[in-house]
Amino acid sequence: METRIKKAIRGDADAFAELVMQYKTDMYKVARGILNNQEDVADAISNTILKCYENIGKLEQPKYFKTWMTRILINECNQIIRRYGNQSLLEVFPEIPWQDASMETVEFEELMQALDEKYRVVLVLYYAQGYKIAEIADLLDIPEGTVKTRLARGREMAAKEYGADTKKSEVLPLRKEAM
Repeated sequence: METRIKKAIRGDADAFAELVMQYKTDMYKVARGILNNQEDVADAISNTILKCYENIGKLEQPKYFKTWMTRILINECNQIIRRYGNQSLLEVFPEIPWQDASMETVEFEELMQALDEKYRVVLVLYYAQGYKIAEIADLLDIPEGTVKTRLARGREMAAKEYGADTKKSEVLPLRKEAM
């Protein structure tokens, strides 16, 4: 993996394309967790890929490629929200060739879209992308305590949205790190 990133940094377009293919599902999940509109998601991902390609030579540590790319994607999503607002109607999630269309995935996406953006982003980064609390704090430029609070409140909201008789831990389980 790191070899491919180093090749991309040196200007190998094929290596960069392979990285994009490897992370496209992750990028989609993060963008979809922030934006409500499929066209905006596609724009954010396209802009992110372009900016990453243009600036990959500035990446100093290859091991942080995914974090670097995710930070650019989050900035692009936030720029779209500032530019156009986030006032579009929630869409039904269309089936995308690289996306797993299992019932669990659809339920998770629907659940995330019902939540406020600040909770949704943290939950998507934590559960769907597997980022640690410290990494999320760094990506979003917020304190770790705020990330923990948003995770807890997001879980509570998800439990209410999912059904009052369901335990919070059954909807979005705690990970060892959050304790």
